[in-house]
Amino acid sequence: MKYPPSFVLVTLLTMATLPVATAQKAPSPYKTRFAVDAPITAGLGTISGLGLYLVSQKDGLNDAQLATLNKNDVPKFDRFSAGYYSTTAQTVGDFIVYPTLLIAPGLLALNGDVRGRYGQVLGLYLQTLAAQNAIFTMTIGTTTRYRPFLYGTEGGSDRNSHISTNSFYAGHTANTAAATFFAAKVYHDFHPGSAAEPFVWTAAALVPAAQAYTRLKAGKHFLSDNIVGYAIGAATGIVVPQLHKTAERTGLSLTPVQGININGYGYSGLAITKRL
Repeated sequence: MKYPPSFVLVTLLTMATLPVATAQKAPSPYKTRFAVDAPITAGLGTISGLGLYLVSQKDGLNDAQLATLNKNDVPKFDRFSAGYYSTTAQTVGDFIVYPTLLIAPGLLALNGDVRGRYGQVLGLYLQTLAAQNAIFTMTIGTTTRYRPFLYGTEGGSDRNSHISTNSFYAGHTANTAAATFFAAKVYHDFHPGSAAEPFVWTAAALVPAAQAYTRLKAGKHFLSDNIVGYAIGAATGIVVPQLHKTAERTGLSLTPVQGININGYGYSGLAITKRL
């Protein structure tokens, strides 16, 4: 498996859009601090590096081991795709994931409000991809699951490669979902209640679904691998910006409370309230 060069793509995007960051700033729904977020992103990158190292230490299967693989050993839910292989589907999938990593945040720059905070948004995007890739690389680095194409006869030298054991989970699908759902989440946070939101979220959901289909047909991942990758990528794309939401935008507040209940006992704590 070729790992999506997420960090390189985001860096290039950042360099290409530096002049935009000087535009007039719009009110932001997020609160970020370079002194906090930069070390977090760097730490996630370090974890990704460790995961890739663990992947490099894995062993592939020799011909004798490949001969013992049996489709019946695959759970019924996934068995239908055991033996799938398609270089065309793999190429189509590559043409989805790599451009999406640039296009998704790039489309946000077309929006005036987001453009005024584009440097902040790009920082959050980088952290989102870093988080997803940290989870992904550590998972494939510590988990062995044979790719579907190993249960067939095609694949050439890739059949003996250590990357043929990296079926769980689908990284292409996860990175695509992280990018599209991040873009949709940011658009929503800057424009809550916008009439365009249904179309934005629908597009965010369909693109990684198409990516998942190509990875399934290519024989790179089982259906369950794609479902997990989709879920983790989408969750990361939503959760990372949500964790940076300002209190004013989330409508949540914490208030200390104390008093005496009807039984005469004192109490104290925090009251969580949400503005509707």
